[in-house]
Amino acid sequence: MRAKGLGHVGTMVYGRSGDRFLDDPAYDEFFAAAAELGQPVFIHPQIPSDAVRDASYRGLGELTDLGLATFGWGWHLDTATAALRLILRGTFDRHPALQVVLGHWGEMLLFWLDRADSLSRLAGLQRSVSDYIRTNFHITASGMLNPALLHHALSVTTVDRLIFSTDYPFQHPTQEEINSFLGHFTSAEDRQKFSSANAAALFGLEL
Repeated sequence: MRAKGLGHVGTMVYGRSGDRFLDDPAYDEFFAAAAELGQPVFIHPQIPSDAVRDASYRGLGELTDLGLATFGWGWHLDTATAALRLILRGTFDRHPALQVVLGHWGEMLLFWLDRADSLSRLAGLQRSVSDYIRTNFHITASGMLNPALLHHALSVTTVDRLIFSTDYPFQHPTQEEINSFLGHFTSAEDRQKFSSANAAALFGLEL
């Protein structure tokens, strides 16, 4: 419990280190410790590997190549894949208390669960991919204040799993835009959960 004593409330990691994916067995002790300490793990997007960039993200011009590989697509697909691999590796069967945070409304993963659920049986999981999303993942908005994204997220998980965030310098909404977006929640309690209460509960913060 020393991490908590030092004020540590969680960890931010990438989906791979070099060619080693986050679900590699070498990292299982890390996830075991995070689960035991009740410390959530945030998976932050990173630029795809050179091999992936060569295969999928080059040939359109230097700036377009970079944008496609990062904020326009590649960052988010890479992060969603890392999260899905964690599920398929059985990480949450071994560590059911582990909590993971994904930005950008779940980095595409929330929008492909109908298909991803078909992988559960192949991987020998105890539950469906969707079920792990509902119990082991928290989702932040990352400044993408689109009501359609909110409504879809609420169709596959609960308001208790959603967290407000911006994504400076890429997404930095105005106060007016934030207030307008919060109006799409059906109750003051749900607005409070999204705005601050869920994050405070997850990270053990005192507001």
